[in-house]
Order: sequence, then structure tokens, then C-alpha cells
Amino acid sequence: MPRRSRGQSPQKPSRDRGSRRDRSDSAPPAPAAGLVGRLAELIAAAFPGVLVTSDEPQEVLRDLARLCSGRKWNLVSWSADGNCEGGPTDPQSAVAALPQSGDGETPSLLAMVHPQRYFNSPELLAAVRTALAAGKTRRTHLILIQPTGDLPPELRRDFVTVAHPLPDRQELEAVARGVATEAGELPEPLTPVLDAAAGLTRSEAENAFALSLVRHGKLDPGPLWELKAKQLAAGGPLSLHRGGAGFDALGGMNALKGLCRTALTNGSPRAEAKGVLLLGPGGVGKSSFARALGREVDRPTLTLDVGGLMAGLVGATEENTRRALATVEAMAPCVLFVDEVERALAGTSGGAQDSGVSARLLGTLLSWLADRPAGVFVVCTANDASKLPPELTRSGRFDATFFLDLPGEEERRGIWETYRERYGVAAGESTPADGGWTGAEIESCCRLSALLGVSLAEAATHVVPVSVSAAEPLAKLRRWASGRCLDAEAGGVYRPRENALEDGGSPRRKTQRTRSDGGNFSLN
Repeated sequence: MPRRSRGQSPQKPSRDRGSRRDRSDSAPPAPAAGLVGRLAELIAAAFPGVLVTSDEPQEVLRDLARLCSGRKWNLVSWSADGNCEGGPTDPQSAVAALPQSGDGETPSLLAMVHPQRYFNSPELLAAVRTALAAGKTRRTHLILIQPTGDLPPELRRDFVTVAHPLPDRQELEAVARGVATEAGELPEPLTPVLDAAAGLTRSEAENAFALSLVRHGKLDPGPLWELKAKQLAAGGPLSLHRGGAGFDALGGMNALKGLCRTALTNGSPRAEAKGVLLLGPGGVGKSSFARALGREVDRPTLTLDVGGLMAGLVGATEENTRRALATVEAMAPCVLFVDEVERALAGTSGGAQDSGVSARLLGTLLSWLADRPAGVFVVCTANDASKLPPELTRSGRFDATFFLDLPGEEERRGIWETYRERYGVAAGESTPADGGWTGAEIESCCRLSALLGVSLAEAATHVVPVSVSAAEPLAKLRRWASGRCLDAEAGGVYRPRENALEDGGSPRRKTQRTRSDGGNFSLN
């Protein structure tokens, strides 16, 4: 089965590594790309310890077997379930026997599947250190295969970690053709099926393909999207949203809609769309926009719960982040939605309360945002600009930063029409005073009217708009956004509207001071 193409590292000038040089091939062939190519390079360079993180150990073993067979290298495998081919069943004995299997010329590999549960044994740790020390000259290599990159402190500096990537579309197509072998079971084109399978492991994709054959008699994207949504929702930090309403059901935001739609459909060969940062009070439609964008450009929307990445064990947060971002990359092209990012990264000041985990998480996310692969469009939202890390808002992280203000009169009129129709409110019923209302508050009024069987005016008595309940934070947010953000509705640099004070940002008192020229000026 062909392996995922990840590109090759730049060639470096060769140098004599003495006894560490691979003498088994005077002119070794260029290594294949992906996991096989990376392992071939490390073994040829006489790295004695390699840790492969993978959820599919049998796939890694198959890759190793194919590599060793082609290079005439020796391979012994050990598994915690006692399935040991060519070696002892006891892990300490298997590691202790590794140095004796090398002759200093032909590489000898010991692949251990899920050995992490045995590393509480000091005897095993000592045997591993001894085997690694001998491996540099005897050409023996210890390959650990486990789901995470966790290692005891004694071994962390002795192993180089290699991630086993999720299958790309070429590999998924090979799996699909291996399952759908009868005439008419493979649809044409196959692209929608492969897009639906992207982000699944090889085993998960095979199961989903088989389920599709049972349900529909052919490969269909439906069961794959269903399985993928369940997998992501099973306690992980990612969730999947597909379908729903597009931009037509979302009032206002004309400039924001236009920029994102053009950036994602223009197809420029020289520039890739990165994403947008959306700032505004709660209820103005930032989350709805992210979901509608995916529907508008026919991409799945992945929601990342940054707080869900945090974990109590050392290294677990970094591992969760690596896995989540690997899934996002595998599902490209997609829209990645990060809601209320300022709350998730509130601890990035480097305080001791979390041993710097939040700061490291921010660094990982910033690095990924700078180097994220093509096809991932990121939509981050924030309600409080003062809590945003400065590194996140600098130029280049996103294509643009927009401020979503409270909807104007014309926008509110369209929002009323949308929710009147959704909740069955009579079109002729008068609309209550809605100055300073958000779209969420208009929806709440229509929903309460239908739920309680009362008029819109009476339902409005149960709604306290954010422009009243959070007037001071809203005014502060508008001042911060003025001149710093783009206007999501009108485009151009955001400036508060003339009626912004009427929408809830009214000053607490109107105070005048006498000027030196005898005139008056207002502090407000």
C-alpha cells in the first residue's frame, strides 16, 4: 500500500560517521517518503532508539517488515500480548538479547509494541540503556511503537520520536478499492467518499467503507461522515459540523462574508487563505458565521475546544494538541473554528499555576498557525480584546481581524424575518423596541413567543439585551476595536456608528469642564 507523501528533507553533504556509517549498501537507494523513508534515514544513520507514535501498530509493523525485507535488514518483533516473532516473550529478555543480534554491519531491529506499561521496572530501564549504548557500534536498533510519546525521564533524551501520519487520500483510495471489489460498488467520482474518510485511521476507514456497502450497496459518504462525527465527539477536543444554513440565513456581515467567500473560492495559485479573527460581544453571530462559512464553501467545519486540550498529566496537553492538529491537517480542506479563544488561553502569562502548560500550548498553536498546511481556514472568535495574547493578533496570523458590532436597524429587520418564519410568529405582529439587540436576543424573543404562546411584545419583557447587561464592557470593546479592526458589515476600518451610544454604550454621567478660553467641553 503506498505511503503518505510528506516531502523529503533537504540533502546534506555526506560525511564519514565512522562506525556509525551504514556499510551494508555502498550506494543506498533514496528512501521513500513518509514513515518508511524517515525510519530508513534514522536506521542508516545508526540511531539506536526510535519511538513511533501511532494508533495503528500493525500498520507500522508492516511498514518495518517491508523496509527490512527490501534492505536485507534483520527484524524481530515483540508485543505485550505475547505475540513475539523470533524472540523472547519477556520484555527485559528481548531487550537484553538485542545487542547480541548485531554484527556491526547489517542493521538488526527489535520492534516493541506498547511497551510503555512495563517501564515501571528499573531492570527493564537498565536493559534499555545498555542496549542503546551498544547499538551505535553494533548496528542494533530499538523501535518502540505506542500511542503517545510518553517515556520515563531516564529515556526521554535517548529516543527520537517519529509520528505515524493518518492516511492521505491516496492511501484511503487503496483501502476503498480493497473493500469495494464488486462492480458498481465504487462511485465515480470517488472524491466525495475520500473527503468524508479523511481524518480516519486506516482501520476506521475500512470499517466505514464496509458499513456503507451493507447500507447502500456501494461506497457512500453518509456513513463515513456519521462515523467520523462520532469518533471526534467521543471525549476529544474536536467536533464536526456539516450542512445547515449558509450565508443566506445569516443577516449582515456583508464585508466579512465577501472576503471569506472570495478568499476560499478564488483559487489563487500563489496565495493561500489563512483565516480571520472575529471580535465582538456575545450573541452577534460569530459562531453562526463559522458554521455557515463551511456550508457556503462546501467544507466541513471542525470546532476546537482549546480547554479540552488541557490535561493533568505531564506531557498530556502537548500530546492532545499534536493529535488534534494532525486530525485537522488530515481533514483539509476544512474550516477550523476556535470559539472564545481568549478564555482558553487566559493562563498564557507564564504563571506557575499550571507549570507553564498554557504558555507552551500558546506557542504550539502560534507555530502551527504560522506554518499550517494549505486548505485549513481558521476562524477564531473573542469577546474580550484585553485578554487576547499580543502574539495572536500580530499581522500575518490571520488574513484580517473584524469587529462585529450590534446589528443596525436594517440588519435587525432581516433577522426578525428569519426567526419569525422559523418559530411560526405571524408576519403582521408588531415588533417590540429592539434598539441594541443582538441576533441571539431576537431569536430568544421569537422562541419565547412561540413557547409561551404570547405576543412578541410580552416575550420581549423576558429579554435583557447585552447592550444593557454589559454596557460598560461593550463600550470598552468598541473603543479598543476603533481603528484596529475592520468593520464586518460596511468594510474598511471600524469606527463606532453615530448611534452606538443608543445601542447600549451610554455614558454613566454627562459632565462638563470649563476650558481656559471660557468655553465648555464634554468628557463624554
